[in-house]
Amino acid sequence: MPTVNQLVRKGRKAKPKRVRATALRRAFNTHKNRYVYYPSGQKRGVCVVVKTMTPKKPNSALRKVARVRLSNKQEVTAYIPGIGHELAEHSVVLIRGGRVKDLPGVKYHIIRGRYDTTGVVSRKQGRSLYGTKKSGAVTGVQAAATVGATAAANQAPTPAQPAE
Repeated sequence: MPTVNQLVRKGRKAKPKRVRATALRRAFNTHKNRYVYYPSGQKRGVCVVVKTMTPKKPNSALRKVARVRLSNKQEVTAYIPGIGHELAEHSVVLIRGGRVKDLPGVKYHIIRGRYDTTGVVSRKQGRSLYGTKKSGAVTGVQAAATVGATAAANQAPTPAQPAE
């Protein structure tokens, strides 16, 4: 433990924050042919390989992952969340940061419901995380068409009454 005098002279140093999802932190400048600092929350990429991985001990499963070449020319391994997917080689996906604890080297997640990634079928709860639309709901375009048709029906002229 430091003395008060040592703290006065040197002080405490803040521990530097470690960036985990490094591929989201940079972009490739094609004019200068080098990487530049350009942080973004998500990046687009193309699947190179879609495969399964086995997790670390003590877990046992076949986790679905994809090797993705990002728009900044980097290649990363990303996890495909949810049950079932239609991804194949050359599928365009959107990735975000977020590691999978029992898969070494997997530091990214694929966002469902964007580009070629479909939402999880028959998902009822937590739909926003899996790109699933509300089942049985009326979409905005359908609602507008229904409202327009109803308004037109209400405004229809009634036949004139014969005069007596």
